Amino acid sequence: MKRSTKIISILLVFFLIIAIVIIGRTMIGNHFKKKFSKRPPPGIIVTEVIKKEFSEKIETFGTAISKRSETFKIKKDDLFEDLILKNFVKKGEILIKLKSGNILAPFSGVLGYTGLTEDILVSNNIFVITLDDNSTIYSDIKIPENYSASIKKGLPVDVKISSYKDKIFKGEVDFISSRINADTRSLLSRIKVNNENLELISGSLLEVSVKFNLRNSLSVPDTSVMVEGNKSYVYKVTDKNIANKTEVNTGLRGDKNIEILSGLSEGDIIVAEGLKKVRPQGKIKPINK
Repeated sequence: MKRSTKIISILLVFFLIIAIVIIGRTMIGNHFKKKFSKRPPPGIIVTEVIKKEFSEKIETFGTAISKRSETFKIKKDDLFEDLILKNFVKKGEILIKLKSGNILAPFSGVLGYTGLTEDILVSNNIFVITLDDNSTIYSDIKIPENYSASIKKGLPVDVKISSYKDKIFKGEVDFISSRINADTRSLLSRIKVNNENLELISGSLLEVSVKFNLRNSLSVPDTSVMVEGNKSYVYKVTDKNIANKTEVNTGLRGDKNIEILSGLSEGDIIVAEGLKKVRPQGKIKPINK
């Protein structure tokens, strides 16, 4: 009996030790797991919902036309001295000194010449000199018939050219034809563009965007919108820095921004970038962009 009791006591102590070890390891593991699982909320770039101008666009091409142009044909033997042209002349300045009388600039503009040609009527060579007033550039464009009800005089116009890739020249619709061209099914319109720095040159190919249906609408960065099926969402941030997944209705897409028709209000804070780091109802550390 004594031996059996001793064996039982040893087994009990053995199992008790094992239980204590298991319980201890579990408690220690849970302690460290709890301690290290408390990661700080991710730093996320946020932004405020603001209002911006949105508009629909008619995109087409046109050729730059000078505000005024003048051409002068000059006989070589009538030159008083070697021909040296200025880049720019003011109204009333001497363009060319001739034996028969000086030619004065009828308006301010840029001087140039088309080259040396042989006159078919006389044997003398003739210089062809051009004077262009490029302070304002015009261009005739064709508006598709389905936009005829939207095009109006005074509508703003953005113009680009290949030599100034990152620059936008501002202009407006100056004239609209009174009838649709039956052959092209288009409405001929003329735009004018301010060119006070003389960067646009007559004859240049213009990329024209006519804006219509202008309006101020709520705007968010295009990087803040998630598309799931036929629905769009953003993460709206609360005062306690909790990101809530919010459905929105979107409109036009602008330059790196999207029009919001409903679902948000002006002044709301939303996640602007880093959507993959955000979890619905999760806490974030806002970083103002």
